[in-house]
Amino acid sequence: MRRILLSLLVCGLAFTGLPAASADDAAVPTAHQVETVPATGAIFYPSILGLFPTLGLPHFCSASVVDSPTRDLVVTAAHCVFGTGPTIEFAPLLHDNSLPAGVWSVTKIYIDPAWAKTFDPRHDVAFLRVAPRGGKKIEDVVDGHPLGTPTVGQSVNVSGYPMGSKGRPLTCTAALELVDGYSGIRCNGFEDGTSGGPWLQDGRVVGVIGGLEQGGCAADAEYSTPFGADVQALFNRAVAGGKGDNVPIGFTANAC
Repeated sequence: MRRILLSLLVCGLAFTGLPAASADDAAVPTAHQVETVPATGAIFYPSILGLFPTLGLPHFCSASVVDSPTRDLVVTAAHCVFGTGPTIEFAPLLHDNSLPAGVWSVTKIYIDPAWAKTFDPRHDVAFLRVAPRGGKKIEDVVDGHPLGTPTVGQSVNVSGYPMGSKGRPLTCTAALELVDGYSGIRCNGFEDGTSGGPWLQDGRVVGVIGGLEQGGCAADAEYSTPFGADVQALFNRAVAGGKGDNVPIGFTANAC
């Protein structure tokens, strides 16, 4: 998985996505650190009762609260999660040594059947249901972003937490491109752990870092599964509730 295990993997296939930046390509922006990104946080596992976040142990992926009728859903990349949900925890607005919005326990995971069967990178999206805390749902504490579809050529803000202990998220704004059917941007500086971080256009989440090469092999390329009818259908299933999915480990599927 590019955004978790990049330092342990070597790309074995020729890169065919966004072209690499040249020495005179000064227009490519660089991701920069901010204190927080609205609705966005880090994913911890295996963790229960807030153990990993409270002790400052490492987080491995990113996610964001998505606005829903049930007010208890989070969106991330499918390759960021596995199992049925318990032992995964989400810390929104995490920064430095602070957990301002608390730690939320995942109870169910919803993925597209195509991810469960073949790790199809066009379905590298997961919705997570989180349990209430103190009688409140997560959207009572953290406002979620409504779901949307990407618009090519318009600016998109992409964010995620580098893998590590606590810390702050990285963010970058760039024009959204279409690459082999995936959303893509040119931006330098994203690090391992940012998988699952949101792509925001006009206040709507239109993607998450993942999809092609599980987010991108080149240092200046980021990708997302295309958000459209399939993701909307998955969201609708998560809203409806019912039995969640048992997600196979997909860390290295379709990765570099």
